[in-house]
Parts: sequence; C-alpha cells; structure tokens
Amino acid sequence: QDGDFKFPLESVKKLKELMDGHRPLRARLAVPTASHSLCEEKALPVEFQAVCKREDAPMIFQRLSLAAEDDLCELCANAACAGCL
Repeated sequence: QDGDFKFPLESVKKLKELMDGHRPLRARLAVPTASHSLCEEKALPVEFQAVCKREDAPMIFQRLSLAAEDDLCELCANAACAGCL
C-alpha cells in the first residue's frame, strides 16, 4: 500500500524486478528518473497504470519496491504487520 493505492505483493515484486533492470547497479538507492520508460514497459502489471499518470510516480515506485526487498518477510512487507522490524 502507498497512500490510497493498494497493490498485490506479487505485482510489487514484479515492479521491483523491472526497476532493478532499469537502473545501474551503483544507483540502486537512488530514485529512478526513467519512470516513463518503466511505465511504457509491457511487463508492468496493469495495477500500476494509475500510478504512471502521477507526477510523483518515481517516488511511489521506489517506496513500493522497498516493500519487496528480499530481506523482508512477506508479513513485514504488508501494512498488517506490526513490529517486525
């Protein structure tokens, strides 16, 4: 979840995979500047089309991709989790 947007965890994991492929390894922590190319990606889950229409899409995508980090359990990646970290 990010603000009013709610997405399935599997879609967020796919988003992270796409984002990892769209930036250099050294820039992993930076906000992606190529959100338009990400939004034009055919493999982008349809749930993210509404995000693509927003100016703050890169920030939303970045926050969502953090929820799909490999070191978080699926419970901690969801809003229902309390106190995992």
